[in-house]
Amino acid sequence: MDRMLESIAARRRDLAELTRDLVRFPTVNPPGDAYGPCAAFIGERLKKSGFAVEYVRGEGEPGDTDRYPRINVVARREGTSPGSCVHFNSHIDVVEPGEGWTMDPFEGVIRDGRVYGRGACDMKGGLAASIIAVETFIEAYPDHPGAIEISGTVDEESGGFGGVAYLAAKGYFSHPRVDHVIIPEPLNKDRVCLGHRGVWWAEIETKGEIAHGSMPFLGDCAIRHMGALLAAFEEKLFPALDRRQTRMPVVPEGARRSTMNINSVRGGQADDFTGLPSPNVPDSCKLTIDRRFLLEEAIADVKGEVVGILDDLKAQRPNFDYEIRDIMEVMPLMTEKDAPVASAVAHGIRQIFDREPDYVISPGTYDQKHIARLGHLYDCVAYGPGVLDLAHRPDEWVGIEDMVQSAQVMALALEKLLYAGS
Repeated sequence: MDRMLESIAARRRDLAELTRDLVRFPTVNPPGDAYGPCAAFIGERLKKSGFAVEYVRGEGEPGDTDRYPRINVVARREGTSPGSCVHFNSHIDVVEPGEGWTMDPFEGVIRDGRVYGRGACDMKGGLAASIIAVETFIEAYPDHPGAIEISGTVDEESGGFGGVAYLAAKGYFSHPRVDHVIIPEPLNKDRVCLGHRGVWWAEIETKGEIAHGSMPFLGDCAIRHMGALLAAFEEKLFPALDRRQTRMPVVPEGARRSTMNINSVRGGQADDFTGLPSPNVPDSCKLTIDRRFLLEEAIADVKGEVVGILDDLKAQRPNFDYEIRDIMEVMPLMTEKDAPVASAVAHGIRQIFDREPDYVISPGTYDQKHIARLGHLYDCVAYGPGVLDLAHRPDEWVGIEDMVQSAQVMALALEKLLYAGS
């Protein structure tokens, strides 16, 4: 075991260069660029360590087209005797670079002990760390029991439907194929992430009546109705959410309460028009909400308080009418601290850092949601290098030493899970 840890430390340069190589695939989602080449790169590397590699396209899922196919890679290495299967799952998609970079976001610059680039932190550094951890573990324990899997999946940044959700629905994240899952999301190298808050996405449409803009009294402005709804949210809903606290150890501190974000408001003239606007009273306005809720809240109550505000407006405001459409709902998740995978990762953290780990809950969801709700597999945690605050920002980076230490933790966790009871 000591030689395995020393070998990981000696592969520091290999780990940095692997991260750089992964960053150089511009797997921007949307639209889903370079998924196939990135998946093939991962698959070809893992074949060298005896993995059987499969490429699975999320056919028919949102965004999947012949131009932008949703290509996932799943690699599996069987041991020499029966045992558990440990799966490391990382998403390969990244968000757009945005403005404010001081370097090429897809160059994978290595400088001052860091690897810079879009996706370096979220989460190609974690993917690279898991690959190095597994490769080194196999060198140390070539006759390991059970099985090891590594996947590179797509579309996590847009809900994961063409990636983990598609695979989970087909049994890739279920017993008896898989027993334990580690997702190397960037939640700090000495913390075990047990789960996440719940989420409800919905679209609300207020209705109106079209008329000439010079005579708005002949129509009914849907945007004004939406303004009334936003005012009611400010007056009634947001203060109520601020007062709700959770026992879940959510980070950062501000996320230990209920929240709702207004993602978008769309009404009237389309924003892609050229020339001058047309003088019309808008007959439709749409609002997208992102409601994050706590373990202590029931989804029926979460939806009911929004619908209640809408129904109050319909009763009180002349001509107010609406439709509401669910987009996605995911229940809050919290794996127990003493679950096998959480205990194994905690063991690795104690060995490498000589301290007890922090146990946290993510403010936002990640692909653990699909593993639980579709795969019905609950022995799953997020653990990986990187600081979450750096994700999606200009000059995103991951520390090389953080990746080395996280890879050591992952290797120790893998050893404990595969050899448990032996």
